[in-house]
Amino acid sequence: MKKVREWQRVLIPYEQAVEELKVKFKSIRNEFRELNEYSPIEFVTGRVKKISSILEKSKRRGIPEDQIETLMEDIAGIRIMCQFSDDIYKVVELIRSRDNKDLKIVYEKDYISNPKGSGYKSYHIIIKYPVQTAFGEREILAELQIRTLAMNFWATIEHSLNYKYKDTIPEDVKERLRKSSEAAAKLDDEMCEIRKEIINAQMLFEEKSNVVSDIVKNINVLSSNGKEVEALEYQAKFEEIFFRGSDWDLQELLEEIKGHLPRYKIFE
Repeated sequence: MKKVREWQRVLIPYEQAVEELKVKFKSIRNEFRELNEYSPIEFVTGRVKKISSILEKSKRRGIPEDQIETLMEDIAGIRIMCQFSDDIYKVVELIRSRDNKDLKIVYEKDYISNPKGSGYKSYHIIIKYPVQTAFGEREILAELQIRTLAMNFWATIEHSLNYKYKDTIPEDVKERLRKSSEAAAKLDDEMCEIRKEIINAQMLFEEKSNVVSDIVKNINVLSSNGKEVEALEYQAKFEEIFFRGSDWDLQELLEEIKGHLPRYKIFE
């Protein structure tokens, strides 16, 4: 059996892959938001399996230790969360568009259209991802899981119960899990029904948040440029409008502040 130090060396490329993939998918999300468009990616998480989990799974699946890296597909795992079930397939298409560019799709498992008997739902994509290491390029396997927040909540609970009962969950608990999976699916369906209203409300909130952020930044720029009197006046105006004014009033205030900043005047 490998020593801990050997395992740590084996896992370094997987840790690098997880960090790089997280950055890639977060960048996609941020690009949508910066363009004031709705992003199908809500947030992204990632992890590398712990050594104990790798060894337990290899024993359970009968995977020889010298074949773990070629046969175990989820040592590196990325989880992409979506608000709506419809978004899952949009994310899948985004990933497919990168196939044979910065990653290679090995195969896909659609547990959304074909849930497991337990009620588990998620979309899995197994990829090969190239990592540049100190010893040259390594191509490693990684698993991408795309699911809604409701699906993730259910899957997290099921995973904990499987760990507790060593994959032999009592039948009455299994039945309750199946029913709760159906309830989670109904929640996702309801959210899809009012999707337009939800997205519109979120976009309005985000737009206001961006305007407020710009106002605060530009007031600070005024102050740092020696225009402290103007900065204080605009700070007072901002506080009054923020609590009593409209979003349009905030936008007008932002444009007024910009007019006092030299960096904007060069474009006039």
